[in-house]
Amino acid sequence: MLSTGALRAHLLAARLAGPVATSREDSLRSYRLFAARDPRVTLGLDPEGPWDEDDLLRLMADRCGVSGDPGLVSGPDVIDPERTLSALEAFAGRLRAAVAGRVPVLFGTGHPHRLLGFYAGLADALSAAGCVVLTPAQGRCIDITTRFGVRTYKLDYVRGVALVRERGVVRARNEPGAHTHSPLPVRVALDGLVEAGGPLPGLVIGDHGWVCGAGQLGFEAIGLADTDDPALFVGEAEGRVSVAVPLDDGVRADYYGPLTRYVLNRACLSQ
Repeated sequence: MLSTGALRAHLLAARLAGPVATSREDSLRSYRLFAARDPRVTLGLDPEGPWDEDDLLRLMADRCGVSGDPGLVSGPDVIDPERTLSALEAFAGRLRAAVAGRVPVLFGTGHPHRLLGFYAGLADALSAAGCVVLTPAQGRCIDITTRFGVRTYKLDYVRGVALVRERGVVRARNEPGAHTHSPLPVRVALDGLVEAGGPLPGLVIGDHGWVCGAGQLGFEAIGLADTDDPALFVGEAEGRVSVAVPLDDGVRADYYGPLTRYVLNRACLSQ
């Protein structure tokens, strides 16, 4: 069993919290873009409040522990590990509730290179506990605008976790999928469930567009977010995201393994 103290130490040693690799410049740029309602950072969320740059900086200082000083414009950003631990506790509570209600669950990630293993461990545990892990619209094509133009991807699942792969590109067997922040994949997955007449998810678990896109449509959603991902924390503040866990989403994939074990233990789902 991984204690809270041991996980706190791991968060700091792996730079999941504390000083993180995400730069202050990147975070502030994201706040400016969100204030301008740039879809690259709103991630499918349609904010109700005005959320200017000052509002966002105050919110991120409160939810993540970044510096609230607008004069600090460079260097590594910072995540308070106590806020990460508190959010993981709430995250585990939503897993417990999902199992208690035997609700269908949909998993999806736009960061498969880093976070696929974290979600897959949760999907395995929820499935074993009696929740249906949904895998709708597999193979469906999705056109996503990127900085390289419009690219066509297809929806795929690995161990119950949705991701996208670029269509027509031959990948190595261990290639986990493409990086995207788009909300389009979750919309396609939900449309597939409606078309099939199957159960809709009682909980969506993921990151970026998967969480914001689902929350905007009224589905309960929880997930992980970095200091340059204000949309999830705005969604949480406005009541459309149930839990946003602040942590660096770009460290080595195996560094998220202790988080999986900790969350499952706190949710009473350890296998």
